[in-house]
Amino acid sequence: MIHQACMSRKPWELPFLAEPREVAGIRSVIRKHLRVWGLDEQAEAAQLCASELVANVITHVGLGTPTTLAVSMSGTYLRIEVHDPDTRALPTLLEAGPDAEGGRGMALVGAVADRWGVQIRADRKVTWCEIATGLTSADGHSGGPRVTRAEAMLALYEAARQPRAATPGPLGSAMAEAAAINVIADLLHWLRAHGCDPDEALDRAQRHFEAEAWA
Repeated sequence: MIHQACMSRKPWELPFLAEPREVAGIRSVIRKHLRVWGLDEQAEAAQLCASELVANVITHVGLGTPTTLAVSMSGTYLRIEVHDPDTRALPTLLEAGPDAEGGRGMALVGAVADRWGVQIRADRKVTWCEIATGLTSADGHSGGPRVTRAEAMLALYEAARQPRAATPGPLGSAMAEAAAINVIADLLHWLRAHGCDPDEALDRAQRHFEAEAWA
């Protein structure tokens, strides 16, 4: 099989002012980034947690507070952080009654995330939570059966190109990418040799890919 170190998930940050109108944009950015990271299944939980952490800043620190959203991988967990400059207003897990208008924010985070906490730094407070991804490594994939089939095919393809290899072995990310490009090129040659239009086939494959990737 191909080694799963094939998905680069670099940490990213988004500075903003803590205001209710910013929440929808933050949720949208999270979904788009997690889709690129192949973590669609974690998007809803990540959006909810980020929304609640931002709401906590708005309520307990103040409207318009300079705030930063930071998203990264912590091992195989997706980590959501919200940074704000107030090191005194610490979020707490409250027992909110059924008629309470607030107080459920961190309870929701605690219910959705696998773990959460607060870090106090010299110039800011970091409220964080982590969500399990089911990955076997931080840069592994969760692409489903199509990706699994592609990995098996690429490993066999490389073994065929290098017959001295006794058995198909793990491929690193650079080698896997090169193998994928070579497979596509060989398939285009095969299509042309059999009287098919390679450009039309590429267009159809692209449409299939986009329909599934953005569904």
